[in-house]
Amino acid sequence: MRMSVLMVRDVMTRNVKTIGMNDSVREAVQKMNKFNIGSVVVVDNERRRSVGILTERDILRMVELYPEPKIFEVKKIMSTPLVTIDPNTSIEEAARLMTKRGIKRLPVIEDDRLVGIITSSDIMKASPKLISFWCEDLKPQDVS
Repeated sequence: MRMSVLMVRDVMTRNVKTIGMNDSVREAVQKMNKFNIGSVVVVDNERRRSVGILTERDILRMVELYPEPKIFEVKKIMSTPLVTIDPNTSIEEAARLMTKRGIKRLPVIEDDRLVGIITSSDIMKASPKLISFWCEDLKPQDVS
């Protein structure tokens, strides 16, 4: 019996929420709260391209220094360059890339188009055995 390999396209979320790079951080927070999500992909509407990602961590770093998010544009605090993955990549390779880059979310790009997003949670649900990729980097003092 041959086991099939799970691909990114099999487990990614297809309905990705986006925000314009010139929109305010406050608008991004409102969208993230509305859809109960931890990130939005940032798009350059003029070039019709994904250019970054705005995560909860990015917002927390900003609020620590500047407690008024409505005055900042998303492009000032987004994570860039955007690390992406092809939908025809195995989820094992996606897990390796996330671990190597220290990220939890990978926008999925096909033919220069945003077609989905895959998160470390998606990978864990689909294949719990891949948790070893994240655990390999933990030192004994990191585990409680």
